[in-house]
Amino acid sequence: MLDAVFYFYNTMYYIYILFSEKVNRYYVGESEDPNKRLESHLSGISKYTSIADGWKIVYTESFTKRTEAIKRENQIKKKKSRKYIEWLIDKDVS
Repeated sequence: MLDAVFYFYNTMYYIYILFSEKVNRYYVGESEDPNKRLESHLSGISKYTSIADGWKIVYTESFTKRTEAIKRENQIKKKKSRKYIEWLIDKDVS
């Protein structure tokens, strides 16, 4: 029981941005484990990301609550701005 409680209180949630050079596109998502989620994107499970292979995680943000991660994911998606996404990535690298 303590393991379950520890997991619950120590779980992090992430928004992630993928990039594919092949199609020159970004994809924004949310997950507890961005690397595991990337594997499913690369295996063709996701309809949008199945258009290309070679997706790479280029940006992440972490949150303690899933609702915060989902809110941030939607905030980024609503901007519909490649420039904003690239600004986030560049800001993170600097």
